[in-house]
Amino acid sequence: MSGLAVEKSVDLSDTQRASRKTGNIAATKIWLPKLIYDALPWFYLTAGIAAFLATVYISDWFWVLPHYLVFSVACLQLGLSVYLRRRRRPDA
Repeated sequence: MSGLAVEKSVDLSDTQRASRKTGNIAATKIWLPKLIYDALPWFYLTAGIAAFLATVYISDWFWVLPHYLVFSVACLQLGLSVYLRRRRRPDA
């Protein structure tokens, strides 16, 4: 019975075509110069440490402290994950 199935091409609307192109934006590969590519994890780590240390000097803005802490943890996590993914062996 599966041999009788015939594939039909489905015409997609403009909106459906646009959503297919933009729906996978996180998985698209981009090209960066080697200097920027090599410095990216260190930039994230530096930004995370700087944001964490900036919380020490904020005395009156209590509403800013949680934002700085979340930003610093996110930068540190992103920097470490990028660094560890690049160090991973290709055979592992």
